[in-house]
Amino acid sequence: QSGARINISEGNCPERIVTITGPTDAIFKAFAMIAYKFEEDITNSMSNSTATSKPPVTLRLVVPASQCGSLIGKGGSKIKEIRESTGAQVQVAGDMLPNSTERAVTISGTPDAIIQCVKQICVVMLESPPKGATIPYRPKPASTPVIFAGGQAYTIQGQYAIPHPDQLTKLHQLAMQQTPFTPLGQTTPAFPVLTVVGKQRSSTALSLQAITIFPCICPGLDASPPASTHELTIPNDLIGCIIGRQGTKINEIRQMSGAQIKIANATEGSSERQITITGTPANISLAQYLINAR
Repeated sequence: QSGARINISEGNCPERIVTITGPTDAIFKAFAMIAYKFEEDITNSMSNSTATSKPPVTLRLVVPASQCGSLIGKGGSKIKEIRESTGAQVQVAGDMLPNSTERAVTISGTPDAIIQCVKQICVVMLESPPKGATIPYRPKPASTPVIFAGGQAYTIQGQYAIPHPDQLTKLHQLAMQQTPFTPLGQTTPAFPVLTVVGKQRSSTALSLQAITIFPCICPGLDASPPASTHELTIPNDLIGCIIGRQGTKINEIRQMSGAQIKIANATEGSSERQITITGTPANISLAQYLINAR
């Protein structure tokens, strides 16, 4: 219906790339259909949620880092202009995505605001082509998450932690005798998010890719694990699905992980809530995984 060419990558990764290619008008039509579909999904999901306010549609555009300066503008003038003229929220990430020279640009708002925002960003990208070679962001293949606790390896199946075959447990016990693990890294994405990758193809055509990023988990244990604390920030529009109706989901996560989990009250003007997880590194790792899964 949009006239754009759309390709979806194979599903052997936790994230899949949807590439939208064609004249800018065709891309914008495809974007409009995607944005309205996302809003429809949000509306449908709210029928089972305790949330009272409707969250915005959020996308992440992934742009070559060499073009981000033009997008921000001198003293932030360009990005301020885009925010004011479209009504969308726009944030440019400071760090590049893993193993690439691209940066994430997060936009959120109503579908109409997002469509107008994408149009303006594409205009900037066409006027300021990337400098030098761009190393594109590529998702890595999925691996089954394994969590270690009390010298035993577990895999997550549905809502339960299932003991893993003896070989991995023995390997873990041997590794624990050699060197302690460090706590779970801070760079794991906390939530599923949609990413749209914009690349220059010609003066009249762009290639936009949509990536859904899902979290992965790495084992993090100490040989004699002390209690520690880890903090996460969660967007307000996702906090409801983590808490669940009357707190049922967060209580399940507390029971399964064995960790203490506190959710800070909402603060005025902030779009995020802070979650504090306390327990052993194994408790924290399992709690993080279950929160990410929600």
